[in-house]
Amino acid sequence: MEAIRDGTLAFLAAVGLSTLVWMLGSWLFQREKPKLAELRLLLPLRGEAQALEGQMRLLRQMQSQLPEARIVLLDCGLTQEARAMADYLVRREPGAELCRRETDTQETGERKSNGDGDDVLL
Repeated sequence: MEAIRDGTLAFLAAVGLSTLVWMLGSWLFQREKPKLAELRLLLPLRGEAQALEGQMRLLRQMQSQLPEARIVLLDCGLTQEARAMADYLVRREPGAELCRRETDTQETGERKSNGDGDDVLL
């Protein structure tokens, strides 16, 4: 009976000691997660943008998986009502912004051609 007790105690001590060594090693050699440089979830919008709220919900779900990501709604010719809805959604959503296709270039000031004559903001 005493041998079983001693064996159990030795086993628990070994498990406890190896757990402490594992935790100490993890803490000492812990590396930072690599950051994704300026990750943006871009949603180009045109016309009435009827599915805007649903698309914004999907972008929020994606953003929950990528906390560094920012949501960018790109106005490529929205109607006034759709623009007002986009403004409202951006105001209530932290980390989101609304840009016009030709005028809002404060971030990088660069334009790239996508081959069909339209410029795309970066």
